Amino acid sequence: MDTVAYFRGKKITVLGLGLLGRGAGDAKFLAEQGADLIVTDLKSASELAPSVETLRGFTNVTFHLDGHDSADFKNRDFVLKAAGVPLDSLDISEARKNGIPIKMSASWFAEIAQIPTIGITGTRGKSTTTQLLCDLLKVADMKVLLGGNVRGVSTLALLPEVTRDSIALMELDSWQLEGFGEAKISPNIAMFTTFYPDHMNYYGSTSLTTSKAMDAYLADKAQIFLNQKPEDTLVVSTQVAPIIKEKYGKRIVSRVVMADSAKFPKGWELQIPGEHNKLNAMCAIEAARALGIDEEIIRKAVENFKGMPGRLEFLREIKGVKIYNDTTATTPEATIAALRALNVGFRKPYILLIAGGADKGLDMSGLIAELPKCKKVIFLAGSGTDRIKERLPDSSIYGTIGEALEAALAGAESGDILLFSPAFASFGMFKNEFDRGDQFNELVAKLV
Repeated sequence: MDTVAYFRGKKITVLGLGLLGRGAGDAKFLAEQGADLIVTDLKSASELAPSVETLRGFTNVTFHLDGHDSADFKNRDFVLKAAGVPLDSLDISEARKNGIPIKMSASWFAEIAQIPTIGITGTRGKSTTTQLLCDLLKVADMKVLLGGNVRGVSTLALLPEVTRDSIALMELDSWQLEGFGEAKISPNIAMFTTFYPDHMNYYGSTSLTTSKAMDAYLADKAQIFLNQKPEDTLVVSTQVAPIIKEKYGKRIVSRVVMADSAKFPKGWELQIPGEHNKLNAMCAIEAARALGIDEEIIRKAVENFKGMPGRLEFLREIKGVKIYNDTTATTPEATIAALRALNVGFRKPYILLIAGGADKGLDMSGLIAELPKCKKVIFLAGSGTDRIKERLPDSSIYGTIGEALEAALAGAESGDILLFSPAFASFGMFKNEFDRGDQFNELVAKLV
């Protein structure tokens, strides 16, 4: 499609550049199409150096960093809002006051592309489910455009690849789904994997008994199906179905399909461990069936799927100790799932767990009850670790990931498993959870 004709000369304010590559990728794409860009972020140029470097040399890009200016939200054609920027922020209010449309990358792509769209959301499982379904669609010889909450991928930059036979596949977090709600659209096939407490610091509550923050979180997630049509499909897991039915049952008009791990096909093999991954696989399987894909093609893709980086990822075995990177486990439920996936068929504790990090205001009681099953627990320093350390008097806390890894291996024996599954956010010590995982991988690669 002719994206230059669509974007050339448009005055666009990019609100939030970030460091994950998606914001910089969107801005670079728009600059290449000839848009007049103002790029603004609360972070400084030095903090955003890798992203700023991506846009170096464009004369049609103006940077307003280290804060926002209300003038950047006047006399513009669009504001492209990054995920994580609240829709009720003063800057968005200023843009609305001036009649400027608010866009987000994934939903704006869907609006412009006008091709069949599959969207996957969920507190846990959305990345694995998305990648499995992507592999499956490719085995089925479908032209897949993978975007949304994918590291380093600009969804808008996929627009030139759109053809009549394309299908868009998007992993969508709650913030990106705000954009779908703003545009009053939903994917043609929507998938909702799981729903647990998360991002309570963003949604306005640090109280573990407050339901308003959870309702706000669910309200964003629900945008994946609230604007579907009767001919569309909603795939929901058995975990999330009762929650959706209670809150939104009367507003769902699409065809609903249940994904149940107990119905994982007999005789099929799944390489990635854990009951939670069986549930992820069933979400992908049911979506593929909704698309009419042959069962043998589905089986081939499922059985060949090896998982994703940073998600219960097996790195290597050293001196009989198997090491796993589960850096994207930023909630207690995710770490519990990882522990249970690996702690199968053994009577004695053999998992050495590295956890800890920044607080997101989540209930840690379930994880704390699970920790005695570990052989050893080592914590990284952080505000979340500080909140629970009094309940873990025998644990040790370390200021670097290298020190934590060294301490874990000091007590390791052949047959043990070393699991890096933080259960908390990565703020402070790392740029993000991917940087945290990358640093862990580099250290493990150097072990002898």
